Amino acid sequence: MSTKDWLEKDYYKVLGVSKTSSADDIKKAFRRIARDNHPDQNPDDQAALARFKEASEANAILSDAEKRKEYDEARSLFGGGFKFSKPGPGGGPAGFEDLFRNAGGGTASTAGFGDLFGGLFGATGGTRRTTQRGPRRGADIEGDVTISFEQAVEGATVTMRTISDQPCASCRGTGAKAGTLPRVCPKCEGSGMQSTQAGGVFHMSEPCTECLGRGLIVDTPCPDCAGSGRGRSAKTMQVRIPAGVSDGQRIRLKGKGAAGENGGAPGDLYVTVAVTPHRLFGRTGHNLTLEVPVTFTEATLGAEITIPTLAGPNVKLRVPPGTPNGRTMRVRGKGARKPDGSLGDLLVTLNVQVPDGLTDDAKRALQEYAEKAHQANPRDALFGS
Repeated sequence: MSTKDWLEKDYYKVLGVSKTSSADDIKKAFRRIARDNHPDQNPDDQAALARFKEASEANAILSDAEKRKEYDEARSLFGGGFKFSKPGPGGGPAGFEDLFRNAGGGTASTAGFGDLFGGLFGATGGTRRTTQRGPRRGADIEGDVTISFEQAVEGATVTMRTISDQPCASCRGTGAKAGTLPRVCPKCEGSGMQSTQAGGVFHMSEPCTECLGRGLIVDTPCPDCAGSGRGRSAKTMQVRIPAGVSDGQRIRLKGKGAAGENGGAPGDLYVTVAVTPHRLFGRTGHNLTLEVPVTFTEATLGAEITIPTLAGPNVKLRVPPGTPNGRTMRVRGKGARKPDGSLGDLLVTLNVQVPDGLTDDAKRALQEYAEKAHQANPRDALFGS
């Protein structure tokens, strides 16, 4: 999650809670939104899917005490809703990370902002000056992948193509045309920051108005990236989907995002998984479900029937005599794989099939059965006092 996202997005508003809400209130709010907007309940509703993803993102920040503290500190410094639209050097966009590149790293940490405002109350108005450009973490990227029901249960390695923001290949991230180099900004001496006096007493550090916080001036912009130093990069990678993943689940693959700059760590890849339904099997947690038809005779007299499993051979299932319609039976160890490597169960629901076409002999046999069974009227209890 970039610092720009933290400042532009009001996660409290997304979940419908206040800044003073407890961790339990945040958890309850997220569960309510997730239940109403889950892709399983709204398979063709893109708005619900977007709402589900937005709430998941907000919950990931606000449910983590440390991340929530950093988020609150970042927004309190800038008042929230802080946006950048002024073009960067050479016509490229000036993102938040570029603007404060020399202010202590690529995250909205307390230490980073401490460096940014290190000269805020300086007695002599001194401003931190440096021409050294520190490491910068790569951006996180997102992608979607569709897998089969069997792959979701057993786990799979799939091929995924991603497009991310990378240093421009033509200028190698400098933003300057080949054969030229950017020069150090003369106004801020390469720090990207300048000091201004407020009220004749305090000195405040703010982004340099000449280089817009980059610390460098590009006189001859690279024609491929318009001087921004960034470009689009497409790559194909093998992504491991863990066993037991559910439809709509978001998986984080650490270090698989965009490359960092100046020795910075790469970002992360977030993969949203879509699972295609199976024609026979369903799923409840780590248990698989299966509906099996049985005849009236089998349910009444009992029988041993053969049923399929998802990944293994067929198995035998004993139906006890007098089994009612809708009874669920458990076949252990034939379900989805759990994180510890063990297997869930297969839950088999029996549906008793009533014959709809009987011969005269069959009708007479059933009538004779009814006369000899002397079965009580099953509806008598409906009229009892």
